Amino acid sequence: NVPLKENGEVTDDFRIRATLPTMQYILAQGAKLVVMSHLGDPEGVYDERLSMRRVKEKLTEHLQVAVEVARDCIGKEIEEKTKNMKEGEVLLLENLRFHKEEEENDRSFSEALAKFGDVYVLDAFGVLHREHASLVGVPKILPSFGGLLLKKEIEGLQKLLENPLHP
Repeated sequence: NVPLKENGEVTDDFRIRATLPTMQYILAQGAKLVVMSHLGDPEGVYDERLSMRRVKEKLTEHLQVAVEVARDCIGKEIEEKTKNMKEGEVLLLENLRFHKEEEENDRSFSEALAKFGDVYVLDAFGVLHREHASLVGVPKILPSFGGLLLKKEIEGLQKLLENPLHP
């Protein structure tokens, strides 16, 4: 989730850059990378202004790999795309929140998302508290791991808890 200008341009790509080490690590292992995310809160309705196509350019620029944006985040077309991907390719799924089932933590939506991968990696510390299908449901279906950004965030919190700074 990144801030956008009215024209759809990403105004701050900090969150994209923060997740790069995990994505680069996955790609370096010879994997195919399917990226799931959200943008804004379209409340389960398609909104062109919140399409992940807005993020594609920045993600491509930073990964230095062509990133394809799917027309949706579930369905037969996406299943075919993911099956036909080659090692090192990146597919960015369309905004998960275009489906109300995402925020409802719908089991069938989680199952539909889980069809696209063999392993789930979570790197979205800022939304861990949400009970959304992509955050709670998919990890119940696929082997799941925390990404490098998540590890960094947890280590930072541990330092604060174990050895807090005092005035």
